[in-house]
Amino acid sequence: MTQDVKQWLTEIKQLQQKVAAAQQEREEAYASAANWRNLYETEAKQRRAEANLAHQTIEALNARLQELQTSPGKEPQVELLATIQEEVDHLQGVDELKGFLIRALAECDRLTRALKTEQVAHAQTRKALTSALGDTVDLLAKERSERQQSESTAAPSASKTPNGSSAPQKPNVVTAPSLELPQFD
Repeated sequence: MTQDVKQWLTEIKQLQQKVAAAQQEREEAYASAANWRNLYETEAKQRRAEANLAHQTIEALNARLQELQTSPGKEPQVELLATIQEEVDHLQGVDELKGFLIRALAECDRLTRALKTEQVAHAQTRKALTSALGDTVDLLAKERSERQQSESTAAPSASKTPNGSSAPQKPNVVTAPSLELPQFD
């Protein structure tokens, strides 16, 4: 019987050790969960702060946009001049200033040529579209006159009945051609 008791006692000790190990794992799991919770809360605070900052930035940019839209000619010019002034202030000598001036003049010349090219292209497009519109109007007028002539020549021969009496004539009604495309099956 003592052997049975020893066996039971060793089994109880083993179970106590397993329970202690399980309790230790549980405590470690709780500690890990608490650590992850803290990390999550820290990350959430950072995200909320970033979202608030982004929202404030968006509001400031919208206000600036509204301000620029209400006075379009003044602010961009002032900012452009300030930017140019800042660039010129950073130049260290006459040679750098000359280089800056040469680049600015070259850019001005390039933009002037691009503007002239765009103006010529715009004029050509306007001329081509006007010409096409005029040709279309001429074709429509020609089509109408041909239709009127064909209707007027067909009307007298159709006005006589087989017994020789004249039938009432339909008034000449000019209809505009349909601008819709025909249906294809």
